[in-house]
Amino acid sequence: MTLKRRSLLKAAGAAAIGAASPLGFAQGSLHPFRFNLGWKFEATSAGFLLAQQRGYYKDAGLDVTIDTGNGSAAAIGLVGSGAYDCASADLSTMVEFNVNNPSAGLRAVAIQYDLNPNAILVRKDGPILKPADLAGKTLLGQPFNATRKLFPVFAKAQGFDPSGVKWENVTPDIGDTRFVKGDFDGAAYFFFTGLLNLKARGMGPEKLRVFRFSDHGMKSYGNGLVANARSMAQAEAMKAFVKATTRGWIEAMADVKAGAAAVKAREPLANEAIEAERLKLVVDGTMDTPGTRAHGWGAATAERIQATIDETVGAFGLKSSPPVAEIWTDRFLPSAADRKLKA
Repeated sequence: MTLKRRSLLKAAGAAAIGAASPLGFAQGSLHPFRFNLGWKFEATSAGFLLAQQRGYYKDAGLDVTIDTGNGSAAAIGLVGSGAYDCASADLSTMVEFNVNNPSAGLRAVAIQYDLNPNAILVRKDGPILKPADLAGKTLLGQPFNATRKLFPVFAKAQGFDPSGVKWENVTPDIGDTRFVKGDFDGAAYFFFTGLLNLKARGMGPEKLRVFRFSDHGMKSYGNGLVANARSMAQAEAMKAFVKATTRGWIEAMADVKAGAAAVKAREPLANEAIEAERLKLVVDGTMDTPGTRAHGWGAATAERIQATIDETVGAFGLKSSPPVAEIWTDRFLPSAADRKLKA
């Protein structure tokens, strides 16, 4: 081989390497990745939107599409069908889906809410002073509502029979208005959603008593990033997505104004001040916890995953109890240093 030819081949190889994306695609070609938020463009999506806004997904070689959703059950169904690679969804709903669809093979690849945000909200000036006082009362909550579905576990932990509770199935917007009018004794919400929905209707936090499940015996994780077998088989892309998402959430937790601004940039109709307030509730109430401080954003312990499984099986009356390895995997998490929260 002549010196000239060797030089040309060396130059061509160097050019090819320089043209490759972080995931090995040609220059200008990014790996497509579809993500479902499981809900609207609001504070709960801040970390994902901030990662996208600041180019972290693109820098990792990903072309990430972020879409809104209609609750955890719908989002998990879309991931299960292959329409999306991953979604933010309630882990108890994923456990139920896997038990009912044994071949689905969905896994949580990161934890979003270290503490479960499910809660029952009641009027502070009303007769319900403690969780056991909910026995026999009328509560607002749709059948697909995760809080309603997990209520039996909460009730059992508080020593009362949940079967006497009457549930009213009313759409959330109409239900919020009717709760303020006094049509229900209590309402089932993610606490940060309920507090701000009701505040917008004239019932501020000072008028409410909040029974958070995580404060009353429930050990389940809340939402996690749920992925299907096909997307997990593309391991480098999944690792890139989780790492970029971790960075986005750590930064949104450290700067709620930046997180709210990212929401506003994606959803012009959003109220930036309200989303900043909501994000502060989300961060303080579910994400910036001793567990997250100890293990980093996205991490889980086998003990807490097992508790999530046990509580879900008990609440939903499932026919089997899957092992931890069929619900959770940590193989896509970034390093401990990359997961560490800012001071």
